Amino acid sequence: MKLAFSTNAYTHFSLLEALEGIKRAGFEAVEILADVPHAYPPQITPKLTSEIVATLDRLGLSASNINCNCSFGYWKHAPPEPYFEPSLISPNPQHRADRSAMILKALDFAREIGAANISITSGRTLGGMPPSQAAKQFAESIKPILDKADSTGVNVGIECEPGLFLEYVAELREWIDRLNHPRFGANLDIGHSVVAGESIPQVVNLLAGKIWNMHVEDLPGRKHYHMIPGEGTLDWSALRSALHEIHYDRYLTVELYTHTQQPQEAADKSFAFLSRFFNQA
Repeated sequence: MKLAFSTNAYTHFSLLEALEGIKRAGFEAVEILADVPHAYPPQITPKLTSEIVATLDRLGLSASNINCNCSFGYWKHAPPEPYFEPSLISPNPQHRADRSAMILKALDFAREIGAANISITSGRTLGGMPPSQAAKQFAESIKPILDKADSTGVNVGIECEPGLFLEYVAELREWIDRLNHPRFGANLDIGHSVVAGESIPQVVNLLAGKIWNMHVEDLPGRKHYHMIPGEGTLDWSALRSALHEIHYDRYLTVELYTHTQQPQEAADKSFAFLSRFFNQA
């Protein structure tokens, strides 16, 4: 199994320091946070891109994904819940346009550094954007993004998240079938499915062939809190069996944005557990 680690655990460090730490832990790939302080799309420059490419080459790291789920850098004074705004279904047209622009820039960035995919979310159904209207808006907003995905050769994976418009894997599967676009698929966070009460084997099989990247973390039961793999209650055996059944050959990317105080320890422990567990017969 190919293992990666997200830089969103290293937000107290520069991106280049994060890459060094992730390599030191033993990972072969890295997910790059497309937000402050790492690679916030409006602040990506040719110089930064060149530095990242050179560092990835020097360390022998690949890019498992470009994580465009959140945009803290967008807000000068963050609203009460800034995580997924601006979104593609925001009731504010300017917010929708700004989110689209960030995603389009991230697709170019992914192509330039050799990442095969980016991850995004649908956003929440805020006041003024009920689910029926959100569905129409999402269909409209995603079209130019998928056109750009075609031109860049980069896949777009939706990440289902508790409380979002696209919250459940069955909903995402319906949209994958509805849009029927070869570059539209999933960034499957298996912990989110557990929180939502979904079956690990069922969601993996439902998205078979359309999982561009997988986020993994442990959990305390069904509470949405990302823990170091091996330290919670996630059924790792069920996950391993399900992935083998669909012949999954892309990345398992550890996402521990909850461990920014000690990211290196989190990376070291994650690699030790996952490399041992997934190398078992």
